[in-house]
This record gives sequence, structure tokens and C-alpha cells, in this order.
Amino acid sequence: MQIVGVGFDSVEENQEWAEEEAYAFEIWSDDNKTLAMTYGAASSVSTNVPSRVTMLLDAEGELVLEYVVSLKIGTHPEQVLSDAQALFGKGE
Repeated sequence: MQIVGVGFDSVEENQEWAEEEAYAFEIWSDDNKTLAMTYGAASSVSTNVPSRVTMLLDAEGELVLEYVVSLKIGTHPEQVLSDAQALFGKGE
């Protein structure tokens, strides 16, 4: 299982933020907004801030589960990890 975050900032800005926040996962830069447009986090390339969305993808990149309800920051990560473990196993 691999967990990644994606944002519009540059690779350097994302890395700096991840280090400051002690973020435990990879942060990808989507500066051309391709992923955001594909997964509905942006409605156009002129979008300045992506919508907060969570998608569980299988090993082939196919969508397995999408969270469409407003995310609850305090409990959302726990719920997503629980769902991922139920769908894909404990992982490594």
C-alpha cells in the first residue's frame, strides 16, 4: 500500500511543507493540474486551490473507493486507512 498527497505547489514547496509538518507520506506536485482534473479536485486548469478529495486506487490505478462527503480532518485518515486495509490487506 502506498499513500501519497498531491498539491499544486512546486516539488520544493511540497517537500518543505512535508518536512515542517513531519508528514509521513510522499507529496506529489500537480503543477499542471492533470491529476486534479482527472479526479475532480479541480474543474479547470485555472483553479488556484484543489478541492480536498480522497481516492483509493488499486495497483493498476483503477478507482476503487471515492470519498465524496466533506472530509473530517480528525477522523478521515483513520477511516481511509481502515478501508484500505479491509480492501487490500495490511500492506507492508
